[in-house]
Formats: sequence, structure tokens, C-alpha cells
Amino acid sequence: MDDGQIHGTIEQLVAEEHELWEREAAGAATDDDRRRLDAVKVSLDQCWDLLRQRRALSESGRDPDAASARPPEVVERYKQ
Repeated sequence: MDDGQIHGTIEQLVAEEHELWEREAAGAATDDDRRRLDAVKVSLDQCWDLLRQRRALSESGRDPDAASARPPEVVERYKQ
């Protein structure tokens, strides 16, 4: 996945996240919506992490395609 594809995925996930938050705010969210919202948050964290990895590799003169998505257990433990 290249940077453009990652950005596109992020945009799609953000749009879905906003829709799910709107349902929650309106009191119309289901348990499935809440589970999906949690999954979307993790996917966003993975995408942002992958993008940062690719940029770091590129800036250091290495191949950005060597970056790979890290598992949720890793990206969810990062300190914000």
C-alpha cells in the first residue's frame, strides 16, 4: 500500500467514525455500532502508524515499502 492508498483508507475510516459518533450522539447507536467504532479506531491507529513508518524509512533513504502494518496489540499500547 502506498501513501496515497493509506491516506484514502484513513479518509474512509474517518468518515465512518464520524457517522458512528453521530449515531451515538443521537442515541441511536447499537452494540454493533459501538463494536465497529472500536474497530475503526484501531484501524485508524494502524494506518497512521504505517504512514509514519513509511515516512521514517523514506526520510532515512530506505525503502518505504519495507514498512508493514503492526498488530493492534502493538499500536494500541503507544502513549499518546
